[in-house]
Amino acid sequence: MRVLVVEDNHDLRVAVIASLRKAGLVLDGVADLPAADAALGLHHYHCTVFDRALPSGDALEYVAARRGAGWSAPVLFLTGRSGVVDRVEGLRHADDYLSKPFAMPELVARVRNLCRRGDRVTATVLRCEDLEVDLGRRAVRRAGVLLTLGRKEFEVLEQLMIAQPSTVTRQALVAGCWDEGTEVSSNVLDVTIAGLRRKLGDPPLVRTIRGVGYRVDTAG
Repeated sequence: MRVLVVEDNHDLRVAVIASLRKAGLVLDGVADLPAADAALGLHHYHCTVFDRALPSGDALEYVAARRGAGWSAPVLFLTGRSGVVDRVEGLRHADDYLSKPFAMPELVARVRNLCRRGDRVTATVLRCEDLEVDLGRRAVRRAGVLLTLGRKEFEVLEQLMIAQPSTVTRQALVAGCWDEGTEVSSNVLDVTIAGLRRKLGDPPLVRTIRGVGYRVDTAG
């Protein structure tokens, strides 16, 4: 699951990202609203964490405008404004509200809960032949048999299943499954694909499109 953190305080942003990564989430972090706009245009996020008071504007107004345009990703506000009026105002447009200073384990628990909520809202079952991928439950079955995939294997398969029958480039898979703060060696994707193919079994469903990327189809 992918999370966007929008926080202008560098030290706090780094600490939040580190804690959420330890919880097994994919993280992107930015310092202002224009950068948040760019990130939201590139990726689907299961949850977003906004510092409310940013140099580039009030994140509440930004979220309210996006909500009005149909954006529905779960939002948690981090803020030093702890008054009742501020909390009520924040919760009109966000899903959760956490006052500073806060305990990092509580933030992690709240973000994980919002990620699960986002999954329930967008739960979809994708199929290709006898392969079934339940995005909401993060469960994969082949011929009715439940498979155990690693986190990155599932995320790569998710990207391929959503795009089928189109080809997903190597660059798009890396961008969608590894956060921007992580250096990904050239063979990491190859190793992940190899493990995924091994676990999915025969006949093969993940096809290499030489010089481009991968796609899921029955040609194998």
